[in-house]
Amino acid sequence: MINSQHNFMKNKFLFYPILTIFLVLILDQWLKIYIKLNFRLTDEINIFGDWFKIHFTENYGMAFGIEFGGKIGKVILTLFRIIFVGIIAYYVSTLIKNKRNIGYTLSWSLIMAGALGNIIDSVFYGKLFSESTPFGDIAQLLPTDGCYNTWFQGKVVDMLYFPIIHTNIPNNFPFWAGEDFEFFRPVFNISDSAISIGFVLFILFQKRFAMEEQQLNESTKPEANVEN
Repeated sequence: MINSQHNFMKNKFLFYPILTIFLVLILDQWLKIYIKLNFRLTDEINIFGDWFKIHFTENYGMAFGIEFGGKIGKVILTLFRIIFVGIIAYYVSTLIKNKRNIGYTLSWSLIMAGALGNIIDSVFYGKLFSESTPFGDIAQLLPTDGCYNTWFQGKVVDMLYFPIIHTNIPNNFPFWAGEDFEFFRPVFNISDSAISIGFVLFILFQKRFAMEEQQLNESTKPEANVEN
C-alpha cells in the first residue's frame, strides 16, 4: 500500500493533474459555500485596499449574466457542459495514460476543474441553498422558504472583484466621452480563474506538445526499405 502511494506521487503525469483538479474544486467550493452562508447578495468587503474586494454576486450560468431560454434553457446549457466536461476528462485521461507533456496536460486539467466547479453550482445549489437577496436573511444550508428547491436551477456564485482602475473617460474622447471606466469590472470565481489560466497554459504549451507529438510519430514510423 505504501509503495503504491509512493509510486503514485512519483508519477508526475498522474499526480499533478489529479492534485490540480482536486485543489481547484476544494478551494472553489469552500469559498462559494462560505460566501453563500455568510454574505447577503451584493455584500462587499475590501481585501487589499480598494483594488481587490470580495463582492457577492450570482449569475444564471452564462457569461455577463446572460440567460438562455429560461429554466429549460438552463437545463440544456448545464447538460451540454456536463457532456463537454466528460469529453475533456476522457482527453485528460488519455494524456495521462500516454505521459504527454505535463504542462499541456495541466492546462486541460485546469479547464476541466473550472468547468466542473461551475457545473456543481448549477446542478446542486438550487437544492442546497435558499435564494440569496440583498436584504433578506443570510442563506442557510438546506432548503427553506424562498429556495429554488429544484435541480439544475442553481446560480453560479461569484465573488472575486478587482476594480484596479476607476476613472472617467475624457470629454473629448469619441463615443464614450464622460462615461465611467473601470478595469477590471467583471466579478468572477476560482473556477473562472482556473479556466482562464488553463487557456493561457494551453497557448504556452500547445506548440511544445505539437512538436513532441511530431517527434513521437516520426520515431514510430517503420524504417524505410533499404536497397540491397
